[in-house]
Amino acid sequence: MSEPQSWLPPEHMPRWVWKAVAIFWLGYIVSIATRSVWTSLSALVLILLVSLFMALAIEPGVNRLASRGWRRGTATALIIIGVSVGFLVFIVAIGTLVGQQIAELLGHSEKYVNRTVNFLNDKFDSHINATQVIATINDPNGAVQRFIRSQQGKVVDLSVTALGVLIKGLSVMLFTFYLVADGPKLRRAICSRLRPDRQRRVLRGWELAIDKTGGYLYSRALLAGLSAFFHWILFQAIGIQAPVAMALWVGVISQFLPVVGTYLAGALPVLVQFVDSPLRAFIILLFVIFYQQVENYLLLPRITARTMDLHPAIAFGSAIAGGAVLGAVGAVLAIPAAAMAQAVLSNLGERHDVIDSDLISMLPGKSPPRRSRLRRADVGSPDGNP
Repeated sequence: MSEPQSWLPPEHMPRWVWKAVAIFWLGYIVSIATRSVWTSLSALVLILLVSLFMALAIEPGVNRLASRGWRRGTATALIIIGVSVGFLVFIVAIGTLVGQQIAELLGHSEKYVNRTVNFLNDKFDSHINATQVIATINDPNGAVQRFIRSQQGKVVDLSVTALGVLIKGLSVMLFTFYLVADGPKLRRAICSRLRPDRQRRVLRGWELAIDKTGGYLYSRALLAGLSAFFHWILFQAIGIQAPVAMALWVGVISQFLPVVGTYLAGALPVLVQFVDSPLRAFIILLFVIFYQQVENYLLLPRITARTMDLHPAIAFGSAIAGGAVLGAVGAVLAIPAAAMAQAVLSNLGERHDVIDSDLISMLPGKSPPRRSRLRRADVGSPDGNP
């Protein structure tokens, strides 16, 4: 029998293990604390970002009024009040229109159901019974009536949400006012801590941010005005209700809500008119698609050429990334931020003349060269000998 092994003391653990454990737990605690702080301050950070965007957007107008003798505080307050009044008028007009349509639909539901069912049966050769559809809608235990009753209990929640949005809006207006009215003082305080060469970089970056953000806002406002005008002509011609409010909805939403704005803008008038006149809804759908193509290929390149030259793929990707991080507000803010980043990066580094090649030619009628097989002499020695 072998003798039992004598007990051996464990080897000392290396010092780096204790340091690694301490660093791990310290990083874990810091990450938890950072997450808690971000959860508490995320609303404030979002308000500051929106305020900074608004400040950069309206500062060109404030500077123009200040150059004509206006006080910066008065000019800033005037522009903020004008923007706020325009936004409230837009919200009230659209809310009133939607409320009237819902009340009209609920009050005359049988008429609209009969009209819609007859249209579907005639155009698509279906066999829908309008009486059964109306009975399903009016059934107290049906899905439609249950949904209506469930929405009635959310009035208080909607009021609280509206109050929270109003408070955030007032906070944005206050921060925007101070950022613009005291803009020169703020920039002077920042530059006083920097060397002259860095002061020039900071001021150049600030000026670039103002130009790009202001250009984005003004170009979008112009495109929204053109879109609203042409859609108003159509809505007035075919005789829909509240053509001005509906045209404003299409113009504003299609321009200031990236990626999906065009579809949301056209969906509301199409749905509203579908219950009243499917033919007019179809006309509106065709016009929305047609105008979108005209805007993309004719109006948009000309208007944004001098205001915010941003590649469509970059704009699309930045809107998706901003929406993933900060929601709808982040999607709106991401586009001017991407334009500023592109402008800053375009000024960095050394530029060279580009050689002539069919692969980089933008002239029509020139196609890339065809791929050809390499001869043995082409892959041999530099002088062509194999």
